[in-house]
Amino acid sequence: MGGFEVTKVGVLGIGSMGGAMSMLMGEAGYEVYYFDPSDENMDQLEKACRDIHLDNKVHRTSGYDDLCSKLSETKVFVFSTPHGGPADKCVESLKPHLIAGDVIIDCGNEHWENTERRQRDLGPKGVHYVGCGVSGGYQSARAGPSMAPGGSVESLEKVMPFLRSIAAKDSQGRPCTIPVGPGGSGHYVKMVHNGIEQGMMSVIAEVWLLLTQGLGISDEEVSNIFKSWNDHGPLRECFLIAIGVDIERAKDEDGQRVVSQIRDKVVQDVDEEEGTGIWTCEEAVARHVPAASILSAHLFRCASSDLARRMKNRKSAGSQKVKPQKLSVSSQEEFVEALHSATYFCLLACFAQGLDLIRQKDKDKDWKLDYRNILQLWRGGCIIKAEHITDLLDKMYAREDHDLDDILGNEEVGNELSGNYQATKKVVLKAVEADLFVPSISQTLEYYKYETSLDYFGAHMFEKKNDPMRGVEKGDHHYEWKPAKGKSDE
Repeated sequence: MGGFEVTKVGVLGIGSMGGAMSMLMGEAGYEVYYFDPSDENMDQLEKACRDIHLDNKVHRTSGYDDLCSKLSETKVFVFSTPHGGPADKCVESLKPHLIAGDVIIDCGNEHWENTERRQRDLGPKGVHYVGCGVSGGYQSARAGPSMAPGGSVESLEKVMPFLRSIAAKDSQGRPCTIPVGPGGSGHYVKMVHNGIEQGMMSVIAEVWLLLTQGLGISDEEVSNIFKSWNDHGPLRECFLIAIGVDIERAKDEDGQRVVSQIRDKVVQDVDEEEGTGIWTCEEAVARHVPAASILSAHLFRCASSDLARRMKNRKSAGSQKVKPQKLSVSSQEEFVEALHSATYFCLLACFAQGLDLIRQKDKDKDWKLDYRNILQLWRGGCIIKAEHITDLLDKMYAREDHDLDDILGNEEVGNELSGNYQATKKVVLKAVEADLFVPSISQTLEYYKYETSLDYFGAHMFEKKNDPMRGVEKGDHHYEWKPAKGKSDE
């Protein structure tokens, strides 16, 4: 590894993310050579680079052979391709050109098992395959994203100087990239990041609904509320709250609010353009992690995708269809403050659920992850950036006797959730009374109630209340509630 230095990069896949990263790398001083099956994508990037005088650093190629011929003896590739088949095709097309020491950094939203399959395939040939989750959307890809690389120790040592040079920086100037761990751990952590993101977005969307439809507050006023939340308090420097300010204020060329014209319809999960939300939910169920906020958010995203179906269902409900009403509150100011507390309660719970899921996978795979390192990935250049929450969790992980297996079992998180529980309960009760939609907020409330209460569901075997308190272990007792009988028993 000594003496390895990246000077040239081959980029495969130049959609919005790949194109933005190509320009970022060109600005960082790298010679970039790109290829994409779409001539339209290549035309767009070629023009964009010419417009900002980057065409001397970022170069179009005619295909795999041409691209590989332009790179250094030890070749470095960056993938920004759709998950699954398209990335497999890139690997297969590159194989004739690959030699020991070459490096592939897969920056797509790939399934971690595909990453590990390719590592097993290419590793014996001496080719380094790094699964690198990239967060922040194309804006961050252009200015510096959060980057979560996973792979062998040797592979990560080779790529980290390069990744640090293009990654986002936090408020203290530290790069928001760090070796995550072995195998597909980088893509796994990025997958859970996206699950947390979906939970957070659903909560914020529900809060927006309560403010606008429930209280009748204008978009301009909502933007001011979000700005105050983002400037001070437990939601300070929260990326999703911050962009909410801009979204509420955005107007089109006719002076109309853009947000008021957008239909409540999300299809990217159902058409499988984006798989990370689906995979997070599958993993939560498979790993037995009660990530209720995240799962609820995803299910309602799925429901939102088919507007025609929802309209048909509304029609079939006839006079019994749900008709949201205005919220009945004694003080608008007090309810807005309760919403502030509820939003924090729910966003913190989303982080707790996601980190519990990562921890369970970590134990199952023996990845030996460093959770303070993971938090560093989320301090800049990513969608779930939330400085107060990250500081709180970092303080928790820094404590030597923290409970690594149960986020809610730590006083730092437990105290914050319990302190905001009543406000969240108030919000849910008022919303349900008015038939307003709060699936993620209400599920977060139920998640907290159940996770901090007693379990009275005995399935197959059960424990008695006077048995010693244990963890995830089957009880010692069984009661035959109703014996199984057939005709011969009569």
